[in-house]
Amino acid sequence: MENLLLVIVAGVCLVAAGVFARSARHRLRFLRRVEHTHAGVGYDEEGQDAYEAAYTLAQSSFRRDAHAALLYAALTVVAALMAAVESRAATAILVLVVVPALFPLWWGRRSVAEARLTQERFEMERRAEETLSQGDLAPLAWADRLAPDDLPDFAGYEMGRVYQAGEGVMAGDFFDVFRVGPTRVAAVIGDVAGRGIESSITAFQAKYLLRVFLRQFRDPAQALEELNAQMSSIERAEEFISVVIVVFDTEAQTMRYASAGHPAAWLWHEREVQPLRATGALLMLDPDSSFFSREIPLDTGDMVLMYTDGLAEVRYGDAQFGEDRIAMHLRRDPTVSPDVLCKSLLEAARDFADGTISDDVAILAVRRA
Repeated sequence: MENLLLVIVAGVCLVAAGVFARSARHRLRFLRRVEHTHAGVGYDEEGQDAYEAAYTLAQSSFRRDAHAALLYAALTVVAALMAAVESRAATAILVLVVVPALFPLWWGRRSVAEARLTQERFEMERRAEETLSQGDLAPLAWADRLAPDDLPDFAGYEMGRVYQAGEGVMAGDFFDVFRVGPTRVAAVIGDVAGRGIESSITAFQAKYLLRVFLRQFRDPAQALEELNAQMSSIERAEEFISVVIVVFDTEAQTMRYASAGHPAAWLWHEREVQPLRATGALLMLDPDSSFFSREIPLDTGDMVLMYTDGLAEVRYGDAQFGEDRIAMHLRRDPTVSPDVLCKSLLEAARDFADGTISDDVAILAVRRA
């Protein structure tokens, strides 16, 4: 009778050991998955804490189930040996082991399912994290197309730019600098009314259509007329574009500009700051709008400062930063490098607004060296 009881105890312990071993195997796989997924990844403080918490929990769960599996395996061996020795006292003690050993038989499958569920949840969270990461990177990649970090170098000219995204996810501001002929370089800055993906797509279309039209038409006013005709055919309600184009002729040492309803650009020329005001209406208001351009000779040291309305419309209470402050900033030190000018101008706007700028801001400066 005692031998039969010990055999039953050994059998129950063996099953319990198997259940815990299976659960421990799943948890070990999960632990290795956590290590592999996060190996070599740089985290901020919050991300590092989350990784350490996940790793600690996975390691603790594995150790617990592995310990239980080893314990019940040892009890299986002891029960089998005691069956051979035929000790009544030992039999009575070991029979008591059946009570805790029966619990894994009751919820053992649940424990395995729990281990699998933990792994599946980790995989879902990892995929969600990757998706969110891609979602965060997408607007940055898109913004880099509209407002690139690097500008091309052109002999005889110095350039600077700065861009700050506002509170929206996608920007409608854009700028561009590119060669349109052997001796001609175009600088463009523009802004699409509204926010969100639609405005950003419109800005993208306008930017790259202008590259085509400015190579096709020597006069920037003609390029604006063609762009206006093309963009007006899209029929997007309550959407319009302001843009200013400056084409520098490196051989004739002149600049020709045209502006479609854009805030006044400023030109440091003949020891004075001069406004380059709009030479036509906003784009996409009327497909038949006409534009004109102006040509101005450039001297060494002359500089053009362009920006989007997010800069002029920076507010502190009811007061605006305004175009006059922008012109004054250029007038204060016209010999500063274009890059320093753009950065200091944005900093001045931040100080004026007490550190809060809600709209997108793009600034572009070009000087004849």
